Amino acid sequence: MKFDLRVSIAVALAVLTATPTAYAPSADPSDKLATPESFAGIGDTAARSAALFTELGKVLTHPRCVNCHPAGDHPHQGEQGRLHQPPVERGADGHGLAAMRCSSCHREANFDPGRVPGNPEWHLAPREMAWEGKTLAEICAQIKDPARNGGRSPDDIVHHIGTDHLVGWAWPPGAGRQPAPGTQAQEGALLDAWVKTGAVCPN
Repeated sequence: MKFDLRVSIAVALAVLTATPTAYAPSADPSDKLATPESFAGIGDTAARSAALFTELGKVLTHPRCVNCHPAGDHPHQGEQGRLHQPPVERGADGHGLAAMRCSSCHREANFDPGRVPGNPEWHLAPREMAWEGKTLAEICAQIKDPARNGGRSPDDIVHHIGTDHLVGWAWPPGAGRQPAPGTQAQEGALLDAWVKTGAVCPN
């Protein structure tokens, strides 16, 4: 009986201390981004611009972005975009309700032992910037619309996505989370090329 108890305890400890394989980042080829130069073979400028945004879409529709651009007032988490646990709400400023601010758990940097992501500016994107459930064409139109992009010009958008520190979290998101494809600099370069070719949206 003692032997069985010891075996049971050993098995339980092994299960509790094992690294969960469900959190392992994917090695899918879609984790790469094409360079702006690789689209030079598309002679039609409008078609090239739309193709550039389609490549940008690998990042914009990735869970690292969509989870913080939800359709409602509740953030999502994980590769499957499940509702955030514990249950939290946007609040008036996107930083959570008074009793449960984002910064209560999300600190200055990622806390990998607890699998808690972090950034000094952690918050939800404004409601008008919701991307969840939208097509790439709809996201494109939204990004171009100053009424729904925070009043940004095309150059402002390039700067925001290409250099913003919170946006940049999507690439080093911490242990157990799949980073967005490519790098922030590559995304910024693609966005700049898209703007310079007329900022045409894909169909």
